[in-house]
Amino acid sequence: MNLKIILTLFIFPFFLSNCAEYKFPEQSKKKEKKFYSLIGFALVYDDSYYEKKIINKKINNDKNDVMHDNLKTNTKVRITNPENSKFIETRIVKNATYPKIFTAVISQKISTILNLDQENPYIEITEIKKNKTFIAKKANTFEEEKNVVNKAPVDQIEIANLSNKVKKNVSTNKKNNNFAILINDFYYEKSAIGLKNELIKKTNVNKFYIKKINDNKYRLLVGPFKNFNALKTTYISLNNLGFKNLNIYKN
Repeated sequence: MNLKIILTLFIFPFFLSNCAEYKFPEQSKKKEKKFYSLIGFALVYDDSYYEKKIINKKINNDKNDVMHDNLKTNTKVRITNPENSKFIETRIVKNATYPKIFTAVISQKISTILNLDQENPYIEITEIKKNKTFIAKKANTFEEEKNVVNKAPVDQIEIANLSNKVKKNVSTNKKNNNFAILINDFYYEKSAIGLKNELIKKTNVNKFYIKKINDNKYRLLVGPFKNFNALKTTYISLNNLGFKNLNIYKN
């Protein structure tokens, strides 16, 4: 066997093993973190909620305290009142358990600063980014969209009526409210129609509708609802079907 063949037999396996271990730059990139953002209704803290076990932890109503069921303690967040654009930046002080229809538990002090309507405490909670890089969401394909519907049955659930307590800081500027719950955005109208029909069957709610945003974006919503209490039952039914962290928009 000549020297050229011997070198080839020795070097080739070594080359293959190195190729197998090599990671291309695209493969070694870390996934970018998705920052939390949700629009909905806050639960303005009151000691009676803790006593009745509606929530499992206390906060100080005289501080800029926020509790959340998902974001970690000390996460920096911005709480905004979409009605008047007032906002406050603070931190999550505790993780807590509370009815899923609420986006967060906030102190009375925050409610006062933002001048929230206590009957419709509508807020946006956004995790504050360390950098301002925009993170784009990928459009759903039709095959992905067909799997959106969760087949779980709708279970009835009851939560305490939180509107019986004495109203504080009620905004004097009353407006006609029209709230809608955003279910999902779809690339294909056919996907949105399919889920709409399925949800009508499962919830017995006939308020589902599709809004065309552009040629490649069809938005499935349910509404309108005049106030928080009006949309509560539908929101809970959708939660029980597996739809979590639903944004609530005001028209």
